[in-house]
Amino acid sequence: MCFFFLLFGTLLLRVFEVPLSMVRVVGGVILTRVGFELFNPPASGGIIPRGNDDDGNIAFVPLAMPIMFGPGAIATLISMASTIKQSPGELMHFVAASAAIVACMAVTWLSLNYAKPILRRIGRQGIDAATRIVGFFVAAMGMGLIFNGAVEFLQPYQVAGRVALAL
Repeated sequence: MCFFFLLFGTLLLRVFEVPLSMVRVVGGVILTRVGFELFNPPASGGIIPRGNDDDGNIAFVPLAMPIMFGPGAIATLISMASTIKQSPGELMHFVAASAAIVACMAVTWLSLNYAKPILRRIGRQGIDAATRIVGFFVAAMGMGLIFNGAVEFLQPYQVAGRVALAL
């Protein structure tokens, strides 16, 4: 799915007449929400289910697939693809993005495949710390998408320039 949206995401936006700026804003909101929930999970567990140490396989989370490749990832890939298509050296950038996707897939596979040994090695507190650190970076990426989408949306109205100058 990652490669599909990398290659055809901007085409889908044109077909459905959805502006890229809106995809960036909505994807950023979703990423920011997920990031905040990972950084500061609610007592009910939220995305990461809470349980006792005798839980079965910690690698499976019912929402694992939407979190790994959901609306936030789709928005990020479409945004990246549109930026790549506007740059010189387009082929080299697509190769780099494809290599990044393959690397992410490999790290995800290794993490899920070796979840139990990783948990034994770093413990619940280590998992909690890593989850919070990842949540911080996911929220930061989401805010970046929101900001870029808002600036891109406001540019035709020449509001973004005045706002940026005021800051």
